[in-house]
This record gives sequence, structure tokens and C-alpha cells, in this order.
Amino acid sequence: MTQTEVGTPVVDEVPEPPQRRSLLDKLFELRARQSTIGREVRGGVTTFVAMAYIVLLNPLILGASADITGARLSAAQVTTATALAAAVMTILMGVVGNAPLALAAGLGINGIVAFQMAPSMTWAQAFGLVVLEGVCIVLMAVSGVRERIMNAIPRPLKMAITVGIGLYIALVGLVSAGFVTRMPDAAQTTVPVRLGASGHLHGWPIVVFCFGLLLMIVLMARKVPGAVLISIGVSTVVAVVLHEGFGVGGWGLTTPALPDHVVAAPDFGLFGHIDLFGGFASAGALAATVFLFTLVLSGFFDAMGTITSVSDEAGLSKNGKVPRMGRILLVDGAGAIAGGVTGSSPNTVFLESAAGVGEGARTGLASVVTGLLFAGTLLFTPLAGVVPAQAAAPALVVIGGMMVAQCRTIPWNDPDYTIPVFLTAALIPFTYSITNGVGAGLIAFVLIKIGRGKWREAGWLLSLLALVFAVYFAVDGVEALFR
Repeated sequence: MTQTEVGTPVVDEVPEPPQRRSLLDKLFELRARQSTIGREVRGGVTTFVAMAYIVLLNPLILGASADITGARLSAAQVTTATALAAAVMTILMGVVGNAPLALAAGLGINGIVAFQMAPSMTWAQAFGLVVLEGVCIVLMAVSGVRERIMNAIPRPLKMAITVGIGLYIALVGLVSAGFVTRMPDAAQTTVPVRLGASGHLHGWPIVVFCFGLLLMIVLMARKVPGAVLISIGVSTVVAVVLHEGFGVGGWGLTTPALPDHVVAAPDFGLFGHIDLFGGFASAGALAATVFLFTLVLSGFFDAMGTITSVSDEAGLSKNGKVPRMGRILLVDGAGAIAGGVTGSSPNTVFLESAAGVGEGARTGLASVVTGLLFAGTLLFTPLAGVVPAQAAAPALVVIGGMMVAQCRTIPWNDPDYTIPVFLTAALIPFTYSITNGVGAGLIAFVLIKIGRGKWREAGWLLSLLALVFAVYFAVDGVEALFR
């Protein structure tokens, strides 16, 4: 106590004790990022709802292809692998990276595994290459090579790859639903594909596909949270009613029949079923190397763009840099390894994480919530076996369309990019091969630069990659020379 000049006692001001921080605040910096537990939980749930469709869609894509032995993956096993990898890696991203970013089997990348790699090798060998992809990404993230390659490939070509993959997965969706079919060679026609099975649409399965597609488009246009999942769910219910109530058939590989049990023990049959280097023997060293390169290329470019855009949306970027970027990239690379080990295909950051950010997510606590919800789906794998392609395929078409929207960022009036971009985007769906599109685009870009006397602008790294792809395209001729 002190005293004023007139003798009036004055009580000393006692500073307020510092407010105690909760354990969650210490772990996830909630207060520093101006967030609350409620916002993070709401954001985590929203992200899960927005991307939970992958648990249903990934088995459709991986199950639509057979490996070199003719073996197909079990829907129950792929569903378990998808949910397990998404749960573990998303929680890891929350704890290690402290970012509102969720991971799961990447759309487009899983198409590479299913339709390009599997027909040339066994599933175990394909997942072995996926593990090697993850190892490569982790090493590149640690060494800084990832950034060098990022800077070497021009942005228009990166966007063209995204556009091509979008067209590719949209075509996969249309074909899976039976909306588009291939003309038999005996038809003697110049049209390689056609509408429906006979040039016209008919049958209730096609009606379910069209209904689901239109519903999804309307819900997304109205920005309804979980639009993709809602559409898949409603379309599946319609398909089950048609099949069980009216005996409608013709659904393809997955018949919408009610399961005996809704809850069942997870099937971990794919876990650890990998052959790291067998793919080089089955597909050939060059082809396997190109597959591996394509996985790496698709994986880390998509992740970098997603991480940057979602972080910007969340207001986490400072001076153009994302906090804990090194850790985030390491977890992303580990996601690819986890995808191979579990048998779910490479896991990567999902753009749907932005949905959770829109609901207030700012920290890794939201990712922990999302991951826990994915873990909960492990007990409901029988439900995935009910969803027919006609109910799930609209998601491929719609998401493919969203990816094609990247066309707006491509400088179509620049002669250095016009043809390379077109070849990249067109050959990916036209040849059902992401590898072919990427290779043709890089070769065309380097040749145009050389032809215009700008070979220095192409750089040695792109020139080397173009040479590798040139050998890839001529592999049969090269092999013939040494027979």
C-alpha cells in the first residue's frame, strides 16, 4: 500500500494473473489463430462430410480394373484401406503439421494406379511403387529438390495436367455408369465411342446416374455442404428400391442389394501386401520408372497447390509462406507411403479441406476431428458394397468438371504453350493414360523452345525429362533393336 501527498492511502494495482492455457490451446495454438474448440469441431465435421465420398468412390475406381493376373480388389478391403489411411494421415497432419488439411486417396492419382499400372503388374507391385513414390516425395521435401522441379515445369503445363486428369476421371465416370460405351471393332464405324450401349440411353440404371448427376449439380450450385455425399446417398437409396422392390438389373459390377449386416469388422486383407521392386520386372524398368515419375509428378504438384490455396483461405500464410510447411510436406509424402502400405493408393491433401476452413477451421484440431470420423467409418464397410457405379460415378464427372475449370488460367494465346497444353490435356483422356499426356506435352514444349531458338528457356531438367519420355514412347522400337 502507498500513500498520496494528502495522506490518502492508495491500494497498489495488482496485475491480473496470466490466463491458464488449456492443453488443446497449447497443442494447436487456438488462441493465437483466433479460433475456438467449437469452430474447430464444426470445421472438422464439415470437411469430413465434404470428402467422405472418397470412402465410396475409391473402391469403385480401384475395383474397376484388374491387374496383370486378372485379379480384382475386394470392395470391403479397399473401403477399409481407404478409411484407415485417411484416418491415420489426417490425424497425423493435425498433430504434426497443425493445419486444417485432411488427406485421403487422391482422385486422379488412384486412376493411374488402377488403369495404367495394375494392367502391367500385380496389385502388390503397384502398391509397392506407390510406397516408393512416397519415399521419393519425402526425400525431395527434405533435400529441396521438390521445389526445384516445381520451378522447372511451367505453370501452364501444370494446369494442363490438372485439366487432363479432370477430363480423364470424368470419362471414367461416364464409362463406369454406362453413359458412354466403346464401339466394338466389328461395328466398322469411324466413331470410337457412343452414347449408352447402343447409341441411345435406356434402362433404369442410366436413369439413376442422370438423376444423381443432376441432383449433385444443383446441390453444389446451391453450395449445400456435403453435396457429393448427399447425392451418392440419395441415388443409392433409389437404386436399392429399384433393385429390391422392382427387380431392376443391369447394374454392372456392384449390385445395389441390401447387405446382411450394416456393421462389420474391417477387412485389413490389403494391409502390408506390397512388392517394392517387382513392378520393374513385370512392366519393364523404363515403364515402371515412368509410372513412378508420373505418380510423383501428379502427387506433389496437386498437394502443393492445395496446401497453398487452403492455407491462404484460412489466413495462415505469412509473407507468402505457410507455417510448418516442412512438416506439412513430410506428412503429405508419408501419406503416399501409407496409401501403398494400406492398399488404398496414394493419399494426398484434399481441396475439400477448404469446406472446413469456410466453417471456421484454423488449426490441426479440425484435422484430428476429421480423422476420427474417418476412423469411425471402418465399422461400416458393408455399406460401401451397396453403392452401384451409377450412384457414385456422378461425383467423378462433377469433380472432373471442377478440375477442368483450371483452363481459365492457361495462356492460350502464347504459341509456346498452346500445342503442349492441348496435347497434355487431350491425350490423357483420349489415350486413357496420364503418362502419355504428360510426356507428349513436355516433348512438344521443349521442341517448340528449341525450334524458336529459346532452348535455354527449356532448361536442362525439362530437356532431360523430355528425352526420358521420348525413349518411353519409342520403347518397343528400342527393345527391338536389342533383340
